[in-house]
Amino acid sequence: MVSSERPLTGWYKSSYSGGDQGECLEVVGGHTTVPVRDSKNTPGPTLTFSPTGWTAFVTALKDGHLTAASCN
Repeated sequence: MVSSERPLTGWYKSSYSGGDQGECLEVVGGHTTVPVRDSKNTPGPTLTFSPTGWTAFVTALKDGHLTAASCN
């Protein structure tokens, strides 16, 4: 989790989001980790990935190893 002491700004919708299906992730660039949040719950928790972990996560989604249903 990212410390709430320093609010993150500059959130943008990830190009890997599911479009109009409600599966929208927002990310923030410019950090040593990749902060990620649910765009439908912006005050909610923020996950952080290492750059390598984020790449592995996105690759697994794109390759069909993970689905939105398996991420619930």
